[in-house]
Amino acid sequence: MDIQDIKQRFGIIGNSPLLNRAINIANQVAPTDISVLITGESGSGKEVFSHIIHQMSPRKHGPFIAVNCGAIPEGTIDSELFGHEKGAYTGAVGERKGYFETVNGGTIFLDEIAEMPLGTQARLLRVLESGQYIRVGSSKVEKTNVRVIAATNVDVYDAVKAGKFREDLYYRLNTVPLRIPPLRDRKEDIFLLFRKFTADFTDKYRTPPIQLDDDAQQVLTNYTWPGNVRQLKNMAEQLAVLERDRVITAATLLTYIPHEAGRSNLPMRLDNQPKEDFSERDILYKVLFDMKRDMVELKKLVADIIEHGGVSANYPNHSQTLTQLYRDIELPPANYKEPQFTIQQPLTATVSNSNNTNDAYNITHDAEEVEESLSLVDKESDLIRKALKKHKGKRKLAAGELGISERTLYRKIKELNL
Repeated sequence: MDIQDIKQRFGIIGNSPLLNRAINIANQVAPTDISVLITGESGSGKEVFSHIIHQMSPRKHGPFIAVNCGAIPEGTIDSELFGHEKGAYTGAVGERKGYFETVNGGTIFLDEIAEMPLGTQARLLRVLESGQYIRVGSSKVEKTNVRVIAATNVDVYDAVKAGKFREDLYYRLNTVPLRIPPLRDRKEDIFLLFRKFTADFTDKYRTPPIQLDDDAQQVLTNYTWPGNVRQLKNMAEQLAVLERDRVITAATLLTYIPHEAGRSNLPMRLDNQPKEDFSERDILYKVLFDMKRDMVELKKLVADIIEHGGVSANYPNHSQTLTQLYRDIELPPANYKEPQFTIQQPLTATVSNSNNTNDAYNITHDAEEVEESLSLVDKESDLIRKALKKHKGKRKLAAGELGISERTLYRKIKELNL
């Protein structure tokens, strides 16, 4: 059967190349028994294509059932699909046949397959691979011969990466992918569909025919239709019932388009300065860059102190700067007394008129540098000696002063030979 015959038989309107390709794939895969995954936005007509595949297949005389996986509660979906035995769970007063048993020899259409729980996905995978399943509450393996057609309006591969959909089931279902194009990619079909819908509804409700002026046709064609064919059909029905003026203008048509969607899809004036919208990541980057800048400034300050040995022209207020740095690093306790920093200037600088850069400053050293020991053992010994001296050899008081136990202090005294 050619594409035009299929369109006429199943009431498909449109001549878009993307639509024709989807119909051609459905026609080619129908005579086989392989699984098909139909993807497309909500309202684009996925269920219609499941009927095409079933009616054009050798199973056309067998049963067909459409199941919305997202509408069945997680606790009962296994029972709905595979059946259950009497007493399998609270409320199971008798045995029940599942869809895979009642549709044996036919086709089952699993809509919104991405909403199926992971446990049920594992059961479905077993049916697809071996045709076997087990009723809830039973240990007997049942056999079924059912063709599975699945559909979803989400990106299943993204669900796989997010751990919400089994990867093996995805590849098992995706033997033949079938994508239904959204209405915004079929602009040449929008007015044809609208005219067909309004004709059907005016005939149904016995109202005068609907016409669109040129501006209204432009609005109709340029709108993106997030609800696809379903949204277009609903709007055509509203116009056929509610509008007294049967010539629809663009202004009238815009009243039937959702405000938010219309605002985002129709021409609009933009401000000269775009509104800033900082994400959490942008704010974090800004904080990190500010911290890096502060660290660079601190390094410059320390390097300047080391190089000149005192106050320089670049940082005239070392004392205040260092005090502020200590405040920022750690909040002091309530009884903490802030130290008074006094910067000694061991170096004297005398400006010379010499042109030689190296002789511009004649530096004389007035202080002798003494290298301080950085050994932890020496520091520990010194603190213990000071604590014992302060408390006149009383180890208990000295240990309390150091923040350690008396036993630990005794051990330290022996280890350090104090």
